[in-house]
Amino acid sequence: MSGADAVRPNPYADASAGAGVPVGAGAPVGAGPETHPAPGAGSETHPESPSAVQNRPRTDGGRPRFRFPTAILLTCAALGVAGGILLAPANWISTLLFLGLPFVSVGLAGLWLLPSVIALRLLRRPLVGLLVGLLAGLVIVPFSGYGFSSVATNVWWAAFTELPFLFVLWRYWGTWLHYLGAAIVGIVYPILAWTSFNLGTFDLGLQITFFAITLASCLGGTALGILIADRLRRAGVGGRLPR
Repeated sequence: MSGADAVRPNPYADASAGAGVPVGAGAPVGAGPETHPAPGAGSETHPESPSAVQNRPRTDGGRPRFRFPTAILLTCAALGVAGGILLAPANWISTLLFLGLPFVSVGLAGLWLLPSVIALRLLRRPLVGLLVGLLAGLVIVPFSGYGFSSVATNVWWAAFTELPFLFVLWRYWGTWLHYLGAAIVGIVYPILAWTSFNLGTFDLGLQITFFAITLASCLGGTALGILIADRLRRAGVGGRLPR
């Protein structure tokens, strides 16, 4: 989060610098009576429930797909631009709040996770979170007052949305992995920003409060991103993109 250079160095940038689904054929003629799967069961080739199949990765030959078809790139570009439009004013607001209300400023931290969470939840492809974070950072370069350092800051935050899926090699897309990434950055960021916020001068209660606010903001931003992505999918966005 950044503002004008003349105000004060962006604490969020400082911290980031210190640390970015064929169904089986039917039974042959003459075979016994056809059985019907129980409600909620998958097909013969996918015995899991539909919700479980939805969380499986889009793979080819057992390997995650790292290709970016044009439709995927266009969707990422749209999400990146939308994220940049959101983060541009948030940069300035957070910097102004940092001067007198640092605990309120850090309450906006979850916004930096939002674009990447939406991309990963909607597209379920490797590295789209980082790509959208990169694009959002490029969008705000002319407006942030910090130039291309804003790109590094956005990529740093986006990396934590991607990290849990990297651990499972993008083979599983469970909702809890999104929250795991949010929890990790919600703990790591206050540690890296300790000096920027002069947390050492506060008593233990306020230090715990700072960690709690940051964690709540990151979890809240992630929950909002999941909600937006799910509603976009129900509206038909992303449903017909290449698998």
